[in-house]
Amino acid sequence: MPELRPCAIVPVYNHPDTIAAVCAELAAQGLPVVLVDDGCDGACRHALERLEAGGHHLVTHERNRGKGAAVRSGLAEAERLGYSHGLQVDADGQHHSDDLPAFLAAMHQAPEALMVGYACYDDSVPKARLYGRYATHVWVWINTLSRHIRDTMCGVRLYPLAAVNALLDRHHCGNRMTFDTEVLVRWYWSGGALHNLPVRVHYPAHGVSHYAMGRDNAQLSLMHARLFFAMWPRVPSLIRRRRRQP
Repeated sequence: MPELRPCAIVPVYNHPDTIAAVCAELAAQGLPVVLVDDGCDGACRHALERLEAGGHHLVTHERNRGKGAAVRSGLAEAERLGYSHGLQVDADGQHHSDDLPAFLAAMHQAPEALMVGYACYDDSVPKARLYGRYATHVWVWINTLSRHIRDTMCGVRLYPLAAVNALLDRHHCGNRMTFDTEVLVRWYWSGGALHNLPVRVHYPAHGVSHYAMGRDNAQLSLMHARLFFAMWPRVPSLIRRRRRQP
């Protein structure tokens, strides 16, 4: 078996107050960190340059291209650097770092699988955000003819880099918020193994969200419609896969 060399991949867009703590938590778990500056402003860019000087690897987008584009850049760079797996983590510090070692343990049990976090919220979650996610969950269950993927919007997942980058060479999966969902549907359609792991999520009182309600909801709706029509030729294989699942 090839050597397993995981790293963390953190897309960053203007989170200067949390990114250093996120990197410290990842480094404490022995993970090298690949940061992607997705066109950050001055304060956050300076914070990232300090982290780069401290030993973290930094990829820079000169302008904001969107979370999907940032994750794709991070995945490609991590594979170029020789890592086998990339643990995607959001820069806002919402996810409990104590839940991350389970992803690395699962990697050793099933290195070919994509490990997907499913959010376990505390009382800080905004109700609109909580209920809105279920619309996407339902569409994903329709487009995969399965409820196997528990959460396609959680920002924590561990990718086997060579396989997912090969998938992304064939399917763009979007530059912004559609990426996290579409890449999992495409992975499932391709027959890739996928496991769900819990991740506790806390929303800070003054947290920063870059979710653009009008633009991102419109893009998600178009993506679900596009996947719905692309799903039909795959129905026989999806039914066979569902029958094989426990």
